[in-house]
Amino acid sequence: MGYRILDTDDIPGYLRERGHWDDLDDIHVREVSDGNLNRVFLASNSAGTRSLAVKQALPWVRVAGPSWPLSPDRSDAEARAYEQIAKAAPDKIPAIHGYDAENHALVMEDLSDLRVLRTHLNEGGSYGPYISARIGELVAQLSFATSDFGMPSAGRKALIATSVNPELCEITEDVVLSEPYIEHEHNHWHPGLDDLAAEFRADTRLRTEVAELRHVFMTSGQALLHGDLHTGSVMVGRRDGAEVVRVFDPEFSFVGPIGFDLGLYWANVLVSEARAHALGAENDHAEQLRLSWAGFEAEFRRLWPSRVDTFFDDAFLERFLSRVWTESVGFAGTEIVRRVIGFAHLTDLTTLADDLQVPASRRALLLGRELIVNRAELATPEAIRDRSHSLVAHPGANEPDHRRAGV
Repeated sequence: MGYRILDTDDIPGYLRERGHWDDLDDIHVREVSDGNLNRVFLASNSAGTRSLAVKQALPWVRVAGPSWPLSPDRSDAEARAYEQIAKAAPDKIPAIHGYDAENHALVMEDLSDLRVLRTHLNEGGSYGPYISARIGELVAQLSFATSDFGMPSAGRKALIATSVNPELCEITEDVVLSEPYIEHEHNHWHPGLDDLAAEFRADTRLRTEVAELRHVFMTSGQALLHGDLHTGSVMVGRRDGAEVVRVFDPEFSFVGPIGFDLGLYWANVLVSEARAHALGAENDHAEQLRLSWAGFEAEFRRLWPSRVDTFFDDAFLERFLSRVWTESVGFAGTEIVRRVIGFAHLTDLTTLADDLQVPASRRALLLGRELIVNRAELATPEAIRDRSHSLVAHPGANEPDHRRAGV
């Protein structure tokens, strides 16, 4: 039949064709598309006892339309990622009921009883003690299982071959790891940031450090990544009295540096902290970087004795974890910068009133630069917290001077 773009009216028949629903007289469908790339529909019965989500990749960026074409084959990478995550951390993703490669559509568990973490935080909610720890555990479980520590060499090579995701990796290389530091039509920012945006573009040291991180992203195939792990890709809530965390949307998945996933999450944590600080709200945001790293490190160490190649000794593990930490810090910085002066911004900041948005955004930008340029010396969560707090106490002290940027 060939690829067809689904609409709300098509979903009942589609679910029946695929064997997911029998009674078409009792199915209600609504579109809940929210991200930049895809369409998402929720189907439920009138009693509310059954529901499914359908996600379809379009042949273009959804928010831009046909003017920005994008292969729908990216859904293949998402389906493969879910398959791998289901083996390593099945309790941290939605249940997948089927993948239709021809129509680039996933049928999965409906998570609408949960809340997007970013929305929850923007409305004054807290992380609590479990969310960040579970994100860290997820990254450890997936990265260990799909690394040279968790897979025999032949299986690893096959995974790398099937997980190539060139189109979406190129988007990351451009939108996150180069465009914010040059003149580019994608970039935009609040006028109150004009001076910092110009200084960042003139900052040759910053650009060189970002270039190094870009090269790591392009060449370091440590493990399978989610690839877009931010607070908008995490659902949280309670079911049957238990805390629930579900990670979704791994369509940017590829084999790359583990620190990229951690860094994306940390950047969003730090921006959410900047929002809370601007609002003068009591919060638990400052603890989340420590909790996520502790969750990652503890789980990675727990899995370490099961490694398939014991030539990697315990001393190597210490060196490896140190490298992951440092790269995570740097990638966190690049994600913060691009979310303030790049293509896609964060509602954490953009929904603030101007008198709060500008200082919070400046603080975030300056912290992003610190994380990139000084990642090697920021060796602990406490060091990052201290650096962040110093920017609050002395907001102008760390602003770059483009006249000295190359020094």
